[in-house]
Amino acid sequence: MNTKATQSTFDVSSLVEHAASQFRGLNPKEPGQWPTLPKAAAWLATVVAVVAGCWFGLLSDATDELQAERDREPALKKDYVSKLGQAVNLGELRKQKLQVQEYVMQLEKQLPGKAEMDALLSDINQAGLGRGLQFELFRPGQVEIKDYYAELPIAIKVSGRYNDMGAFAADVANLSRIVTLHNLSIAPPSARDTSGNLAMEATARTYRYLDAAEVAQQQKAAAEKAAKAAGAKK
Repeated sequence: MNTKATQSTFDVSSLVEHAASQFRGLNPKEPGQWPTLPKAAAWLATVVAVVAGCWFGLLSDATDELQAERDREPALKKDYVSKLGQAVNLGELRKQKLQVQEYVMQLEKQLPGKAEMDALLSDINQAGLGRGLQFELFRPGQVEIKDYYAELPIAIKVSGRYNDMGAFAADVANLSRIVTLHNLSIAPPSARDTSGNLAMEATARTYRYLDAAEVAQQQKAAAEKAAKAAGAKK
């Protein structure tokens, strides 16, 4: 019994010693001349290293993607809730859209066209004369073209009583076309003025819609500006 145990221990020790001897004195510059066991061990280590590198590389990418999706989750939930609310209230939102469109159309009708501008200027002038004001200055300025409308500033200076000036401002506000008063100032009469009338200076601004040709010109100018900006960035 003891003989068998001793023989078994001897065999294992011999195998371990034989395996260890194959790893002694290996030349790292000539792995092709290594014994079989070191070659197999080197091959196995290389395979394990490659598999581990690939695994951790893929796992790292997957972890980054998972974290990115987790970061997006609150925004997606918020967007979902918002769209769900819009879907629930879709009918009401469409009604509101129609109301806004009708309101915009009403405002557009209050904007004169080119042909109506002269009549509007005459209305402003008549509003002042009708209140007994004397026009010392009534000078239309340069038309300012905006995106969807044109704006015409008019420098005015009138003299008269304070109440008449207030009534004139109210009449201008109640015109069928949109006219606004800006930079309004009222000064007392000069020493040479014996009438006692006040002097009022202001800039009246009236607006008109652009015709088809002007809209096309504006769109062309905007496109050219955008193209120049894009070219400058390049």
